[in-house]
Amino acid sequence: MSTNLSLGTRVQSDREIVIPFRQRWYDVVFVFFFLINVCFVTYIIDIEQIIVSNPYHFNPPAWPPMFFIRMVHHYGALYDPDLMARAAWWKATIWIDVLGFGPFYVLATYAFVRGRNWIRIPAIIYSSVMLTNLTVIMFEEMGGATPTPHPLVVLGVYSPYILIPLALLVRMIPTDNPFKRRV
Repeated sequence: MSTNLSLGTRVQSDREIVIPFRQRWYDVVFVFFFLINVCFVTYIIDIEQIIVSNPYHFNPPAWPPMFFIRMVHHYGALYDPDLMARAAWWKATIWIDVLGFGPFYVLATYAFVRGRNWIRIPAIIYSSVMLTNLTVIMFEEMGGATPTPHPLVVLGVYSPYILIPLALLVRMIPTDNPFKRRV
């Protein structure tokens, strides 16, 4: 609100400004999540599951590095039989990650740091697809053909992919301008 001194009345301003990223502490969580996923999860951990079709018999690929392949296989062998089984439905979720979520993470990182509202609808779509994927994955992990012997560990590993999309929906749905405020 601003005051018009000549009339002594208050006038509502319709001007909006982007809230600086440093003042949007809650968006730091999203950006951190996006960066971890694009730099590590999607194009190292997940892509390994496409490149190495049989984790029990394979030639070392050029990417990802063997250290990460061993790490993925160790986790899968101990906790996540679905990861090691590499069924068609599982690979489909990985392809969605590599082709859809990976590029989204790059764009979302930029948009959240810069306060670009055009990311709102893609963020809602991403969250909806991620939650759909995780519903299928968690049902299979807990009681499918190859259930995990350690459900709490697997739930802990996958919980960010439930919690962050839910938080993102809460962040994006209520307003058309999630990064702006009136002045």
